[in-house]
Amino acid sequence: MREDICSIPISEIFEPKDGCPFCRMRDMLEDRMATYITGAAMMEPDVRVETNRLGFCKDHFEMILQRGSRLSVALILESLLAEIGTDIFPDEPKTPLKKVLAAADRRRHSCFVCENVNKNMEHLSATVIKLWQNEPEFRALYADQTHICLDHYSFILSAAQKMPKKNFIPFAAETKRLAKNYLDTVKADTTHFCRMFDYRNKDGDWGNSRDAIERSITYITGRVPSVTTKTEGKNR
Repeated sequence: MREDICSIPISEIFEPKDGCPFCRMRDMLEDRMATYITGAAMMEPDVRVETNRLGFCKDHFEMILQRGSRLSVALILESLLAEIGTDIFPDEPKTPLKKVLAAADRRRHSCFVCENVNKNMEHLSATVIKLWQNEPEFRALYADQTHICLDHYSFILSAAQKMPKKNFIPFAAETKRLAKNYLDTVKADTTHFCRMFDYRNKDGDWGNSRDAIERSITYITGRVPSVTTKTEGKNR
């Protein structure tokens, strides 16, 4: 497959053939962004302006806390908290409550990492679509993926609607196959898991069902659950 500056990371993402490739794409972008803002970019004024403006969601606060030193995270928080105070608790007593509430609501729904990851996902998905249309080798690599999760099924089909119809129809069919086949798999495994709680199956074979709960949640949400239950005793 012909490589260029755009296709190289796409190739790296699709070659493992382990789980949803778009989840891997998102995870790669999140990891790079979290490392970037707690490292070299931490003291860059333009980056700090944006992190102060947008803040972070819970998941990405945890991510930067895992990657950065406590000092680097504290420095980010210092200026973020100062701007939050200015936005939501202005010194001017005549500031309309509507404006204050709008600022507070914006803070609840904005995240620097989410915004940048979403923008980059759009750019990379455009490269995926271009490669699929122009590179037979990549088309085969796409078809060899284990599955596409439900969240990214809608994501990539929405992005692909700009394709010519003659290309969109087979692309959508292949994407549906990857998403639907895995749905059938986790459905069957979850059903088998439930049936193993029947006393008649006490000594039966669990097959691949022991982690059916986690795989089903990951398929639906695109995120691996952080809490798992033990398949033993009452939670078996």
